[in-house]
Amino acid sequence: MPLTADEAFQRFTQEHPRIESALRATEAHLQYATARQGITCEVTSRVKEASSFKNKIYRKGYTDPWKEITDKAGVRVIVPHSGLLTPALDVIKECLDVVEVQDHRQTPGDEDRLRYPRLHIQAAMVGGEQDPDGTPYQCEIQLRTEAVDLWSRMSHKLLYKPGVTPPPDVRRSLYRLIALVELFDLEVERGVEAMAQNPELARSNHLLNTAEQIYRTFTDHPYSTDLSHEVIDTLAPTIDDAAAYSEQLTQFTERFRERLERAYAEYGPTSVLFLKHNRYLLASQPESLIIFERLSHVRSRFDLHIAWKNSELPDSMITDMAQIWGVAL
Repeated sequence: MPLTADEAFQRFTQEHPRIESALRATEAHLQYATARQGITCEVTSRVKEASSFKNKIYRKGYTDPWKEITDKAGVRVIVPHSGLLTPALDVIKECLDVVEVQDHRQTPGDEDRLRYPRLHIQAAMVGGEQDPDGTPYQCEIQLRTEAVDLWSRMSHKLLYKPGVTPPPDVRRSLYRLIALVELFDLEVERGVEAMAQNPELARSNHLLNTAEQIYRTFTDHPYSTDLSHEVIDTLAPTIDDAAAYSEQLTQFTERFRERLERAYAEYGPTSVLFLKHNRYLLASQPESLIIFERLSHVRSRFDLHIAWKNSELPDSMITDMAQIWGVAL
């Protein structure tokens, strides 16, 4: 029997912690899955605010608000350019139980219109959490490029004010920006493909993208990209197959997650040791994951030692990392 508006709201407030727990697990699951496939993206999530849930109930006039409001939990997967939308969508389909896909990128008859190409996925969250009716909790996943996400967030503030209709020229000007968004995405994709023709550059970028994706599951603290590129250039020769390394680094992280969490807690960017001493700089960088993985094997540890000696990076950086991991270098 459908819940009333008040009953749906009360259930949402009661179930909020469990929904949030399932959502955090789903966000981490998507981060791992995309990283394993070498897809660069940003994954964020949020549970709907109780006030927004209540407002939507009364504004939309649902007959069964608990079931009809499908965005109780939302995930955004933001990729750099449109060429990664389909690969990211494939990963989502493979790693989650997908209920529905709304893909308006190739909707017939829309060729002469300027509109946001909606790409939303409704999926069950991981962990097996269910509502009181025995229905698995679901989330709405918005899959966008960085350019479309910027346009969408900006236009939402201007176009979707309750009770206010923007002037036609304002609406038209905002939708005209979609043409620029499409051009931006195409140029970014072209640039990425051109850079991929340089094997050394492509190798380094792939390694850093993989490390960054997984590192974000531990912290969202900012880091030095200049240092990352310098360190990655040193690490790259120690890795035989950069394409296959995504899976190797993901498996390493899953195996040693608790140990890595302790390492980042004790030596990472927000730790007392990091803030008090002028040391452990690499523990605040995403490439630290690759260093820890390399330090975990005798052969790769030797290769890492030689590569570091041949670089211009300070020896103290790598010895600090070896100390954190509890090995001799």
